[in-house]
Amino acid sequence: MDPLRQLPPRDAESGRTHVLIDTPAGSAGKFKYDPNLKVFKLSRVLPAGAVFPYDFGSIPGTRAPDGDPLDVLVLNLPRTFCGCLVGVRLLGVLKASQTEKGRTVRNDRLIGAAETEVNPSPVKDLRDLDAQVLKEIGQFFENYNRAHGRRFRVTGQGGRREAERLVRSGIAAYLDGGSP
Repeated sequence: MDPLRQLPPRDAESGRTHVLIDTPAGSAGKFKYDPNLKVFKLSRVLPAGAVFPYDFGSIPGTRAPDGDPLDVLVLNLPRTFCGCLVGVRLLGVLKASQTEKGRTVRNDRLIGAAETEVNPSPVKDLRDLDAQVLKEIGQFFENYNRAHGRRFRVTGQGGRREAERLVRSGIAAYLDGGSP
């Protein structure tokens, strides 16, 4: 069995959401976990000058409508690395649709803040973030996807409760073997 596929979606003691970082902030390469090879591998390269603005990863034990684990952009982190497991307080969600080869699917981006027992996040909800930061995050994902032949459109925002609902739905879909 693959130990990374067996990670729980939440920390049992703190209740924080587990996020497995696949692409660290500042990286011009997008990495993705390959469950067959059991390693992180380079998935694609961003255009010259573009980098991930924050750490990007996914919640183990979940399945999003696109078939992959739920995606999370993680704020408030020191520099991390591929495969780093981070405890996260979910702040909200950027609701989005992604179109590729004429097929459109919902492809939301959860936003979270890293936390530890001794380093609680001062940010509690998406509303605590500056509107410009959220706009820039949306623009990053639009540009990232455009460079790879996909259309990505932010269709709205949801708060912490909606993010938690998406995680519960993603856990259920993972356990059922289908999509939420």
